[in-house]
Amino acid sequence: LAGRRPATLEETAALVPEGASLAVRTDVAQPDDVTGLFAAAVDRFGRVDLLFNNAGINGPRDVPAEDLPYDAWRHVVDTNLNGAFLCAQAAFRQMKEQEPQGGRIINNGSVSAHTPRPRSVAYTTTKHALTGLTKSLSLDGRPYGIAVGQIDIGNAATDMTARMQTGALQANGEIAPEPVMDVADVARTVRHMAELPLAANVQFATVLATAMPYVGRG
Repeated sequence: LAGRRPATLEETAALVPEGASLAVRTDVAQPDDVTGLFAAAVDRFGRVDLLFNNAGINGPRDVPAEDLPYDAWRHVVDTNLNGAFLCAQAAFRQMKEQEPQGGRIINNGSVSAHTPRPRSVAYTTTKHALTGLTKSLSLDGRPYGIAVGQIDIGNAATDMTARMQTGALQANGEIAPEPVMDVADVARTVRHMAELPLAANVQFATVLATAMPYVGRG
């Protein structure tokens, strides 16, 4: 378990039997943090079989592209894209070296990897870039038994998406509430992807609230 907030990591660790997890305070945008995370994981478990690149932030909400501060842009890119790359790179290194060789990486994309929301230039750009990262890693991982896939999630009910139920900016300029789905429905898909043998891979999966304005978003 990796994240920037120790209290949240401890809360998550408490959901599984004692001793079954390892929580490491990590900022995935920092190369030294990522190196330390994987060193701790290998020291504890001996190998790395699965990486779920789940870290992500939205950045400033409803800010036009021309007004987005560069620092805000960089923060989103560092977390959503650079963090995913750094963790995938560290996982690749370990998965190539370990015996038996191989492992699986699942990147958390978004429906924004396909279709943007208004005023989401930083978030949408990173999610489109994650698709390229997924494809490239999937190809490069073949010789080493490393399977790489991506799950694109739309409107799972979390703290990050709470505003969807009260009102979100639509492509036509209106503010409208959007349906959400239980995050457990997403978790089941991630688990299915993770449990496949390395000879099989879900390259891309889209899981979304059935009635959310996605297919006709634009």
